[in-house]
Amino acid sequence: MLRKLLLFLMISLATSVPAQISKDGKMNVFITNLMSKMTLEEKIGQLNLPSVGFDVTGPILSRGVEDKIKRGFVGGVFNTYTPAAVRKLQEMAVNQTRLKIPLLFGYDVIHGHKTIFPIALGLASSWDMNAVERSARIAAREASADGLNWTFSPMVDIARDARWGRISEGAGEDPYLGSYVATAMVRGYQGNDLSKNDAIMACVKHFALYGAAEAGRDYNTVDMSPVKMYNEYLAPYKAAIDAGAATVMTSFNEINGVPATTNKWLLTDLLRKQWGFKGFVVTDYTAINETVAHGVGNLQEVSALSLKAGVDMDMVGEGFLNTVKRSLEEKKITQLDIDLACRRILEAKYKLGLFDDPYRGISEERAANEILSPANRQAAREISRSSMVLLKNNAQLLPLNKSVRIALIGPLANNQRDMIGSWSAAGDWKKAVSVMQGIKNVAPNASVRYAKGCNILDDSSLLKQLNAFGGGIIQDTRPAAQMINEAVEIARQSDVIVAVLGESSGMSGEAASRSELNLPGSQRQLLEALLQTGKPVVLVLMNGRPLALQWENDHVPAILESWFGGTEAGNAVADILFGDYNPSGKITNSFPRSVGQEPIYYNHKNTGRPYAGNVMDKYKSRYLDVENDPLYPFGYGLSYTRFSYSDINISSNTLQNNGSITATVTVSNVGNRDGEEVVQMYIRDMVGSITRPVKELKGFRKIFLKAGESQQLRFVITPNQLRFYNADLNFVAEPGDFRLYIGSNSRDVKEAGFTLLK
Repeated sequence: MLRKLLLFLMISLATSVPAQISKDGKMNVFITNLMSKMTLEEKIGQLNLPSVGFDVTGPILSRGVEDKIKRGFVGGVFNTYTPAAVRKLQEMAVNQTRLKIPLLFGYDVIHGHKTIFPIALGLASSWDMNAVERSARIAAREASADGLNWTFSPMVDIARDARWGRISEGAGEDPYLGSYVATAMVRGYQGNDLSKNDAIMACVKHFALYGAAEAGRDYNTVDMSPVKMYNEYLAPYKAAIDAGAATVMTSFNEINGVPATTNKWLLTDLLRKQWGFKGFVVTDYTAINETVAHGVGNLQEVSALSLKAGVDMDMVGEGFLNTVKRSLEEKKITQLDIDLACRRILEAKYKLGLFDDPYRGISEERAANEILSPANRQAAREISRSSMVLLKNNAQLLPLNKSVRIALIGPLANNQRDMIGSWSAAGDWKKAVSVMQGIKNVAPNASVRYAKGCNILDDSSLLKQLNAFGGGIIQDTRPAAQMINEAVEIARQSDVIVAVLGESSGMSGEAASRSELNLPGSQRQLLEALLQTGKPVVLVLMNGRPLALQWENDHVPAILESWFGGTEAGNAVADILFGDYNPSGKITNSFPRSVGQEPIYYNHKNTGRPYAGNVMDKYKSRYLDVENDPLYPFGYGLSYTRFSYSDINISSNTLQNNGSITATVTVSNVGNRDGEEVVQMYIRDMVGSITRPVKELKGFRKIFLKAGESQQLRFVITPNQLRFYNADLNFVAEPGDFRLYIGSNSRDVKEAGFTLLK
């Protein structure tokens, strides 16, 4: 009894922030009692997260993993799911180990489990937080039915460089919108009670700043000032923590010269002490081992640094498992370092209810009823079409008549494999709806003739790389000219051309950075040939990042950005093409005119020599060969109807430091179709103690208006919305003049002004 009490007191004293130890007395007593029975090796074992693959017959255990599970040297596994596979491993843990401690089961449920939703960049483009949360809730229900209790999502990294492949996994360039998306995803995954059968733990990643990788190259270094870090990058992580995220994943980059995984300031001072995070921290895949290459020590040294920094669980690398005991003997770490990490992982298992029921909610029957249900697929269709963005629609070419003769052209037009995009993990592309099938489903009376027209790409070296990692790209061996000629002949016999072009799913996502952002391979050549027929062309894009589309914008009459729309992508595209759904998406990353503009984002700062558009004004901050501004700005997206905005009316031109003012604008649907509009509010701080962005998103509403209908919207502005981190990293609102902007995107806005008083 005395030993238990001493252990509890030691752990409590080692924790400078009371929130680090759960206030739930019953849980605390249970875990303290359990830990008093654990050997040092068993405690270290809880910090170990190996990958265990599987096939249809069950889990395929890596060498030695079975023995480690039975000895209690594994805290959780990832890459194993299905009721049969999970049950096999869990039975091993609870029936064949000394203390019967259950395992965690994690997996990359990124934008859906089996029912795949649009990539995260597409989800954010819906600006619909109910839809975002709904997608995560469905993903959690499916994943939990399939044996999982942990997802490595959401990715909330702010990303402003489209060359970075993982831009597809996040919400875009803006911290305000990104914070709302992060909150919605965490709530969707975790629900209101982690112990419920349909809840899974969220894992916020990548902590922190990973989206600012230099040169847009994955796994690259990051360097930025503390002011930029606090004002432009940290907010979505903080929002996810405030929403109750159970776990956090470290990033691969360094921060202030220290790799994130060994960074005590990041993982303890900021995350736990300042933000009050109560969950546990897991590394990304072999991140501890990779800090050796950063140059901060050998595996034993960096493992000790990571543990003391605040890392609790080591993904795959087994640096903890193989070196922590030795570091303890050499007094490079303490017993309390190990106990704190072990306790946090056991707390997560307790909150999930695994000690009460290690097989929580797992059954073949539940999986069969939940996964890919008709209701889930319908939700995927609705969410997918709300994520798509109409970039151009000259002469109201869209929507199409359902009896039209269509030439359906392009390597992605009759393609299921790429519909679900990167990081679709458990998704089955064979269940996806292609654009061709979607058109046939939505417009059965339309005449559709198909030609591939070209391959997705022509670079044999790149093709080899992509296919080596599951790309599944099948090349047509015919000469490019022959394929284009076939497409042109079909186009000439049709009323309209629908060209479905873009990237393969493997061309964006992790380890998929690109130095060029144009349509790859022969796709541009195909598009030129189609335009020369004189037939109207609708370009449907599938891609995981903003592309450089200056030429396409100049020549193609209609462009629809569909991203990688998921399982129901083809139906969703067809719903928009034929007007069954009026597009309402707005982009959340600026689209460049040229890759040379990257990184490009709307909330930049002015220089001392801002460019005002006069090309003969030589000594200004500009390019010689392209405009400074993006092709499509943040928040941009068209509709089949038109919306007009009244001037802004402000309740007062002055704002008291403890008061509020109201900005009112009337939005009218002046077209002839019902539709949705995302009304966006931006604010600019005109003078600050540090330089301030030219514009910052501070509010948005997605509204539905019938044709001819108007709605008055009110945005309440308080000093809290004007706060920023100053040079001393104090969160302040400074008195002075502000400009207020409300409109349909970050560029096209109405403007007013007010003053914050002292």
